Amino acid sequence: MTRIDTTGPGRVPPTPSHTVGPFYGYALPFPGGEDIAPAGHPDAVTVHGYVYDGEGAPLPDALVELWGPDPEGGTPSMDGSLRRDPASGGFLGRNGVEFTGFGRIQTDANGHWYARTLRPGARGRSAPYVSVCVFARGLLVHLYTRIYLPDDATALAADPLLARLPAERRDTLVAADEGRGTYRFDIRLQGEGETVFLEFQ
Repeated sequence: MTRIDTTGPGRVPPTPSHTVGPFYGYALPFPGGEDIAPAGHPDAVTVHGYVYDGEGAPLPDALVELWGPDPEGGTPSMDGSLRRDPASGGFLGRNGVEFTGFGRIQTDANGHWYARTLRPGARGRSAPYVSVCVFARGLLVHLYTRIYLPDDATALAADPLLARLPAERRDTLVAADEGRGTYRFDIRLQGEGETVFLEFQ
């Protein structure tokens, strides 16, 4: 049997990177994660789509997190997305009144996800958008992107991030308006039409 001396720095051989999980499909989703907007709110919109891998196949076990401002562009500061009963520790769900701006959605067997949230307001010089984080098999690090709504062409044209992208790449960040407050936003992890992903430092 070969023994490896691990008592000093620099003596541990490197190990290769590999995919961990996907444990997030078990531990992270919570009931009502897609219902970010309070029921019956007049500014509620539905955003939905599919998560595709590099070969164009839908991913049935991806996880999509959303964070969005309120309709005035303010950052929500309400607790409540993951409320628990203080006595039993059981999950209580959202209270149905406060807007926390946060949601977590697991894709279904067809790779589809949807969320009901409030129409985001503009923040600074940016056009209104919802921030997105994607967890999926094969990813060692989760990915960040944005969903811009297509309602204000002038704001989209002036957005600092979108202005830095070629037109064909810019379109991967703008949802398609399907009418009646419903928008489609597909997330392509690789390949043709790959979604623009952001790096934070």
